[in-house]
Amino acid sequence: MKLNHSIHFLLLLLLTGWLAVLVSSSSYISYDAFESYGTTGRTLLQTKAKCTEDFENKNYTIITSQCKGPQYPAEKCCQALKEFACPFAGKINDLTNDCSPTMFSYINIYGKFPPGLFANKCREGKQGLDCKDVSVKSGCHVAAPSTQTTMLMLAASIIVFITNVLMA
Repeated sequence: MKLNHSIHFLLLLLLTGWLAVLVSSSSYISYDAFESYGTTGRTLLQTKAKCTEDFENKNYTIITSQCKGPQYPAEKCCQALKEFACPFAGKINDLTNDCSPTMFSYINIYGKFPPGLFANKCREGKQGLDCKDVSVKSGCHVAAPSTQTTMLMLAASIIVFITNVLMA
């Protein structure tokens, strides 16, 4: 009987974790992410956690090939930014880490873009840049880890459920 309760508890934990992964994924890039890059001032007590995403080694070709000066057309620049950044929207929107400033600094380094280009040009709805219909063209930055995690949790939940049914 104690094993049965343990299995139920494990199933509950797995389902809760699975739901947390689904909820944490974001379909927008918040305007706050743009602001966190450009802010200056006191940050002594506002230390941010190091970003867990390796933005230094990402492929920025989608942005640098589409967003070209001196005009920097908003439609092309913003679409390219969304294609690059939407897979990381959850991390970029999290203002407790330094993902947004790190990503934008590498975008500006590799693309040699003027400061504030994307913050000034890329404006959509109230929530930010909409990531719902963004297709990722480059295979370098697909959000596979979160998809794999979700599938793993789902598979584990199914296995635990089947085991529970067979043991009952």
